[in-house]
Amino acid sequence: VELSCIIKSTVTPDPRIEWKKIRDGETSYVFFENKMQGDYVTRAEILSRTSLVIKNATRMDTATYRCEVAAPSDTKIIDEINIQLTVQ
Repeated sequence: VELSCIIKSTVTPDPRIEWKKIRDGETSYVFFENKMQGDYVTRAEILSRTSLVIKNATRMDTATYRCEVAAPSDTKIIDEINIQLTVQ
């Protein structure tokens, strides 16, 4: 599964990108401080600096995934997108 978080333009040289998983009211980190977290360490990766790829997705991966981008030098300092993933 590939979840895309596309940055259209930024003047910040290295914007901070985080991925979070929100399931049953609980939020956990998937990608934080430039590295995968938890069980995603062995089964997920970041492509093109922003897109999250989850390998061998299972029903336990069904959740809302939030991509947060912080670009301090830009007009819009922080932005986010929520993606609902349903694994059948």
